[in-house]
Amino acid sequence: MSAVPETPAAPSRPTVTEREARQVAEAAREQDWRKPSFAKELFLGRFRPDLIHPHPLPADEDVRRGEEFLAKLRDFCETKVDGAAIEREARIPDEVINGLKELGALGMKIDTKYGGLGLTQVYYNKALALVGSASPAIGALLSAHQSIGVPQPLKIFGTREQKETFLPRCARTDISAFLLTEPDVGSDPARLATTAVPDDGGDYVLDGVKLWTTNGVVADLLVVMARVPRSEGHRGGITAFVVEADSEGVTVENRNAFMGLRGLENGVTRFHRVRVPASHRIGEEGQGLKIALTTLNTGRLSLPAMCVGAGKWCLKIAREWSAEREQWGKPVALHEAVGSKIAFIAATTFALEAVVDLSSQMADEDRNDIRIEAALAKLYGSEMAWLMADELVQIRGGRGFETADSLRARGERAVPAEQMLRDLRINRIFEGSTEIMHLLIAREAVDAHLSVAGDLIDPDKSLGDKARAGANAGAFYARWLPKLVAGPGQLPGAYGEFKHGIDLSPHLRYVERTSRKLARSTFYAMSRWQGRMETKQGFLGRIVDIGAELFAMSAACVRAELLRSRGDHGREAYQLADAFCRQARLRVEELFGRLWSNTDDLDRKVVKNVLGGSYTWLEDGVIDPSDDGPWIADATPGPSTRENARRPIR
Repeated sequence: MSAVPETPAAPSRPTVTEREARQVAEAAREQDWRKPSFAKELFLGRFRPDLIHPHPLPADEDVRRGEEFLAKLRDFCETKVDGAAIEREARIPDEVINGLKELGALGMKIDTKYGGLGLTQVYYNKALALVGSASPAIGALLSAHQSIGVPQPLKIFGTREQKETFLPRCARTDISAFLLTEPDVGSDPARLATTAVPDDGGDYVLDGVKLWTTNGVVADLLVVMARVPRSEGHRGGITAFVVEADSEGVTVENRNAFMGLRGLENGVTRFHRVRVPASHRIGEEGQGLKIALTTLNTGRLSLPAMCVGAGKWCLKIAREWSAEREQWGKPVALHEAVGSKIAFIAATTFALEAVVDLSSQMADEDRNDIRIEAALAKLYGSEMAWLMADELVQIRGGRGFETADSLRARGERAVPAEQMLRDLRINRIFEGSTEIMHLLIAREAVDAHLSVAGDLIDPDKSLGDKARAGANAGAFYARWLPKLVAGPGQLPGAYGEFKHGIDLSPHLRYVERTSRKLARSTFYAMSRWQGRMETKQGFLGRIVDIGAELFAMSAACVRAELLRSRGDHGREAYQLADAFCRQARLRVEELFGRLWSNTDDLDRKVVKNVLGGSYTWLEDGVIDPSDDGPWIADATPGPSTRENARRPIR
């Protein structure tokens, strides 16, 4: 028997500076751009409609297989899934999960040679939108299993033996989960404390605690991120492992409960001296974060796909209710205050579906680098879906605030609008919060600038390095800046192929002009703040939000033209695209105004005073209903003292 390392007596959480934490994150991101990226070009002031138009389409066989599965899934959801019961009981019944397994839903994205369905990203997303509308908890279970759980990282980084061992299980029988977050570690993985210590036999021994392990309560297989100490023969670093959930020393210490997604099997998982074979390591030591980020490049698309489903449902309920409900002699939909909300929901649902379908098809074709597009889809989808659900609650009035069970009990249609709002709220936090997504996308958006001029603002670089960077930057900007002065967006006839009754070409000309303005604004900010640019999170967030709107406008126009060319509600699609673009342009102009006219500096002063206790008098007059427990639970490695809450599916 190989020797097992002693468990640490206290947490071995690394102490890192902000700069060191950034360096860890930077080392994990993909450094090169080997394929074109529409969104990357957009942020650089180069509108490239040739990368997205004509709209890419799936192969006929992919469509046939995808539609065939969607029909089976719809029948299953309509006959076997009781979303209201899942909400009431806070649990997806075993028979429903087993039914999904028999249907092949666990293997939607797994290749057919491993027993999966081999669906495209486009149809995987459509399936998630469908099942998520029946029960968001089921959508979350399937997404966590396939988008970030064992199948996706193995598909990209796994060995042949790992794929042959684990993928058939994931396709039909085994649920997987992804474990990265810890009680004191969220978006700052440099402080990851869970360890994987090599033993004398070449295997690893895991110790640590993981928080918010979606699917962790019912999972059979886990992807675990843990830190391997550097030692002779081991490069060390954050590393990914496949772990059997029923291994000795694995304990689910708590099943967490949330304001929404009440059927979510999410918990706290402790590892105590858990032996993991070296053959279960994914990739090399130190590649864990890179694996996680690469997995999320397409994995993030599942979340906005379910947001599309939410938008479609919001539109259906808003249409039916506002036509039925009358006030002051006419349906409430015909009152402008309500009608504007319905128009927003309709136009935004159309645009969001355009963004997700376009990004997904590009992912399937693998011709473009979609890391920014997928991140924008996640950011934009989560924010817009929340707004649409909030508007639906407002349209429904008091009934929007009332639970579906209460509505049913007093004889009215059980519309779970308030549940939709609760369920959607987590999407602005899941898989990268809005604030983190702003920073992640901003980093990618300014990559070209940092590639040529980064050394100029790096305090660790020598004078020689800075001189060379200055020369490179001068050459780059001498070529780039003049191209931001004029472009097709200033030509009245540009993009005329988007004029069919309703004229969408002005919106595309606006996107072209505005992308150049966005690039000029970014360049000016970098010149003004230089090394302090990374601290200007308010500015960077607005830059990203502008880019998101421009991407959505482009996708909406391209989708409208696709539908028109196919004779598929083309006139209506053009109208929705026109409405969305007009709404988006107003938001863009407001964001541009707030780039330079805002309260960011004053806000920072207020925050310092809040933290310094200057305003504690403002908190007088209330009672804090919280208890006096610790803000962050103790995660000291060691054996579990709690009963195992793991619930295997029977």
